[in-house]
Amino acid sequence: MGIQRIESVTYGVEVLEESVRFFEDFGLLLVERTDEHAVFETLAGQTLHLDTRPGPLLPAPVEDGPSLREVVWGVDTAEELERLVAAVRAAGRAVRESADGVHHTVDETGFGVGLTLARPRQLPVRPRPANVSGRIERWNAPLEAVGQVRPLRMCHVALNIPKEGKEEAVAFYTGLLGFRPTDVIEPMGVFMQAPGDDDQHTFLLCHRPDRAGVNHIAYEVPGFDDVVEGGNRMIERGWREARKLGRHTIGSNVFRFLHAPCGGRVEYACDMDRVDAGYETRVHKTAPPHTIWSLRTNRDAHADA
Repeated sequence: MGIQRIESVTYGVEVLEESVRFFEDFGLLLVERTDEHAVFETLAGQTLHLDTRPGPLLPAPVEDGPSLREVVWGVDTAEELERLVAAVRAAGRAVRESADGVHHTVDETGFGVGLTLARPRQLPVRPRPANVSGRIERWNAPLEAVGQVRPLRMCHVALNIPKEGKEEAVAFYTGLLGFRPTDVIEPMGVFMQAPGDDDQHTFLLCHRPDRAGVNHIAYEVPGFDDVVEGGNRMIERGWREARKLGRHTIGSNVFRFLHAPCGGRVEYACDMDRVDAGYETRVHKTAPPHTIWSLRTNRDAHADA
């Protein structure tokens, strides 16, 4: 089938301690730490790498300051991995294999792209029971706070790319790696689904007038309470919110964004649309509303309220 999921991401950072504290507060699991780098895991076994000295297999950063340097995609079989690597090489791109079995190349924009065998892990998901008249799931059991949120998995990556050359940038992923456009927003970008994923989008390339950089990485959490409590906890720990609680129009996921010291933003997300081959690519001549709803209070209209 091909690419199943995000397997790992690597950021180049300047101040390691700050980014380590951020992702510990965010709820990822620290599995390795030295003076120069740290590695975190999601519950699904994906890894996030923070490096003050990214290795020679990674390309130069596409923007100044801390930023995302590489996304490694997990492929379902060794045969399919070999086929994808051969296709990239046949397109005239250099591919180098590291000792850990990752095949490294670079996309049209300059972001590092890796291909490796996926290592899926069974997820311990138990959604919180919900009540609505006609369907009662919770009896005699008041809900308690979620507490420390633990993201299940990285569910999608969004990158900023210059508008000039955007067709070629998208074609690298659709033509060589098998991604399928699900929603094309002509003024804004292209949402794409990996062949082995069922999320409405696994990847997003956002068109920008003249700059490239990391936009955000989204982390799925079990439910609405996790999105709200996770964001609240991050604010209490001193981190800055990037976008208020809301629900996206494209993908329908509930979201909450935070600025990340490693570059770009991170998103708590839940309740994403799931789609299969029956979902036909939608082309939008104008950008639809960004959200179905977003949190609003009387303070939005009355600053002195």
